[in-house]
Amino acid sequence: MRILVSGSTGLIGSALVPRLATAGHAVVRLVRRDPGEDRIEWDPDRGAIDAARIGGFDCVIHLAAEPISGRWTGEKKRRIRESRTKGTQLLSETLSRCAQPPRLLICASAVGYYGNRGEEVLREDSRPGEGFLAEVARSWEEAAAPARAAGIRVVNLRTGVVIARSGGALARMLPPFRLGLGGSIGSGRQFWSWIDIEDLLEIILTVASHESLEGAINAVSPNPITNREFAKTLARVLRRPCLFRVPATALRLALGEAAFDMVLSSARVLPARLLAVGYRFRHPDLEGALRHHLEVV
Repeated sequence: MRILVSGSTGLIGSALVPRLATAGHAVVRLVRRDPGEDRIEWDPDRGAIDAARIGGFDCVIHLAAEPISGRWTGEKKRRIRESRTKGTQLLSETLSRCAQPPRLLICASAVGYYGNRGEEVLREDSRPGEGFLAEVARSWEEAAAPARAAGIRVVNLRTGVVIARSGGALARMLPPFRLGLGGSIGSGRQFWSWIDIEDLLEIILTVASHESLEGAINAVSPNPITNREFAKTLARVLRRPCLFRVPATALRLALGEAAFDMVLSSARVLPARLLAVGYRFRHPDLEGALRHHLEVV
C-alpha cells in the first residue's frame, strides 16, 4: 500500500514508519517543514496543506497532536485542543475533496474519551465521559466527519498509556523507580488502560486489513490494571521496592488540572472490537511487556 503518515516523529510515528516499510509499504510523511519526494508539507495552524499531492494514497494514518504532558496553562490547553481538531479537520476536508481519496483514514484518539469512570468496564459503545480530555477526544473524533461523509472508512484509535522503551510514560517513571523511590499515585485504585507499542503497531496493520473495522477501536491491552498494581509490577520487574505514594494533593499542586485528567482519573477499557475479530495480543500482560522492553528476564 501507499501510506501517508502525520506525526511521524512522535513516539508512535517514529516506530510505525519503519514497521510499515519493513512490511513492504511505501510511506510518505506529512511534515511541517523540509518537504521532498517522500514528504508533503502542511501547517494545520495556518490551515495550509499541499492539496495537489495529497491524493492517490491507499491509507492515511493521522497521529500528529500536541503532547498532553506538563502543566496545563490556558495556552497549553488551546494547543492540545486545536492540534487535534484543526489538524484532523484540515486533513479530513482535504481528503474528502481528492479526485483519488484513500480507502482508509486512521486517526489517533485516546481513552480519555471515557473520562473518569471508576471500576466501570468500558467498551467502544460506552457513552463519552466528562472533563477536558473527554471533550477534546470527542471533538477530535468528530473532526473526521468530512472524510466519513465522503465515503472514506474512518477508524478512531482510542489509545491507552503506550508502553515503549524509547519514551512516553514509562521513560518518565523509570528514574524514580530505578532509585527505589517509585510508588502509586493518589489512592492507586484508578485503572490505567495501557498498550504495548508493538501491539499498537500490529493493531494499525490489523485495522488496515479488516474492512469491517470502522469507527471507534479501543487500542488497549485486554488487561487494564490499577495504578497501584502498575507501580508494584514495574518495581518487581526492576527488583526495587515499592514503598512510596505520591499524594493526590501534591500532584495537583505540581500539575494543576492535568493531574486529575492524566493520572488520577480511572478508565477500565477493554478492546472489545479487536477481540471480536480475533486479534491476538503479543503482550497482553503488563509484566511481560515491561520485561520485554526493559530486557529483564
